[in-house]
Amino acid sequence: MKKITILVLIINTFLFAKINTIVSILPQKTFLQAIGGNKVDITIMVKPGNSPHTYEPKPSQMKAISKANIYFSIGVEFEKVWLDRFKNQNSNMKIVNISKGIRKISIKGHSHNENEHNEKKDPHIWTNPTNVKIIAKNIYNALVNIDKKNKNYYKNNLNNFLLHIENTDKKIKSILKQKHYNFMVFHPSWGYFAKEYNLTQISIEIAGKNPKPKELKHLIEEAKENKVSVIFTSPEFSDAIAKQIANELQIPVKKVSPLSLYWSKNLIDFAKDIAN
Repeated sequence: MKKITILVLIINTFLFAKINTIVSILPQKTFLQAIGGNKVDITIMVKPGNSPHTYEPKPSQMKAISKANIYFSIGVEFEKVWLDRFKNQNSNMKIVNISKGIRKISIKGHSHNENEHNEKKDPHIWTNPTNVKIIAKNIYNALVNIDKKNKNYYKNNLNNFLLHIENTDKKIKSILKQKHYNFMVFHPSWGYFAKEYNLTQISIEIAGKNPKPKELKHLIEEAKENKVSVIFTSPEFSDAIAKQIANELQIPVKKVSPLSLYWSKNLIDFAKDIAN
């Protein structure tokens, strides 16, 4: 009887084992959970309040890497340093780039000195619902590839999530009403959002650095010319300079993180703040 019980437990463990997955940032957890449902266990690398530009994994996270089946990368900066190390830690783990198929836009970080110019690709692709549809399909394909028997389950979840993305997009368009707004941010995290909805993002941070006094003066003039009515900062960065500009312009500073777990609500609330 004992042998039968143990055998049943082994079979059940095998049949109902979840896929061990790792994601870099919180929005990825939202997307993966929507499609993977109860078939996946998810470990997040960059915890709330940390920046994916400079993050270093904790020992407990490296332990999770050792047991993972899939790492879903998205192109944030710390992955450039750590993905190879993760692969060395677990050679059986598949690394799936869920930004595949998305056309990256450039962050044009330039000083107001004509001799200085710096440009790199913007990694914040998830702030645009059109991109998230591509991300969702990439996640679906990866899960089906490793777990074909649950294809119908993942497909149903994908279809439901695509509808959710479309509804999010419709709400944002309804809020913005096809008007052109200019908004200022400390860190240029919202370029894809701005491009999707015909907005202009003005960044305080210049080529990844705080602006110099001359550049700060120019930013204040630019904000006045563009009738900027709010400055957005993120919990991952200092808001001291943003507050300095806001005091000069007598406008509010609002904190919003592009790394929110509540992806849809975050984008809708962001649109409301811009429109107001």
